[in-house]
Amino acid sequence: MKTIRLTTKTFHVLSAIPDAVDPYFKASILGKAQSRRLIAVCAYDIRAWAAGKHKKIDDSPYGGGPGMVLKADVIFRAVAAIKKKIARGTRRKTRVILLSTRGKLFTSDQAHRLARYDHLVFICGRYEGVDERVARYVADEELSVGSFVLSGGEIPAMLIIDAVSRFVPGVLGKEESLEEIKGSYPVYTRPEAFAPDSAKPKKQWRVPKVLLSGNHRDIESWRAGNH
Repeated sequence: MKTIRLTTKTFHVLSAIPDAVDPYFKASILGKAQSRRLIAVCAYDIRAWAAGKHKKIDDSPYGGGPGMVLKADVIFRAVAAIKKKIARGTRRKTRVILLSTRGKLFTSDQAHRLARYDHLVFICGRYEGVDERVARYVADEELSVGSFVLSGGEIPAMLIIDAVSRFVPGVLGKEESLEEIKGSYPVYTRPEAFAPDSAKPKKQWRVPKVLLSGNHRDIESWRAGNH
């Protein structure tokens, strides 16, 4: 079990391939947020809770069919161990999430809701799926990131962590940086105009004049879609 600072908003990722998770969260904004202890992302190899010499985490499905299924007993022990570790801290509001194609669709509203928790535990499926008893008895909820299928739950977990982290005070620096607050609109920067070598005939790509006007009311109106 990794040592974590339990007063930090912490994301726990249970995975068969934890090495795929760590690099992204060591870079850029989220890397800085971790170094400042605003958030912590802990990836765990579920094999640590598998029994036997071979540390088997999956088995063939009852009733037949293709693929292998992640074992409920292994995941139960993993989640129980993490919860026990969390219980030693002072902040304990915890949510256990199973990433699933059958889960509720993840949205910005969901990210805002999940940001209220101190600890989020993500169970990443892989292979044919996860024993249904995990969804019924271990996880608090199931979430899906879209109507498509991926090879595992690691990318969905990373996506959700990224989205939730943006609501943690200090991660983005300024609250007004949140797109949910400032809105989404086209943005431009220098140079004011340039002509790509590939453009035939050569044509200048220019910044809209309103953004150069200095008239903040007109700019706000343009950004609101009145252009």
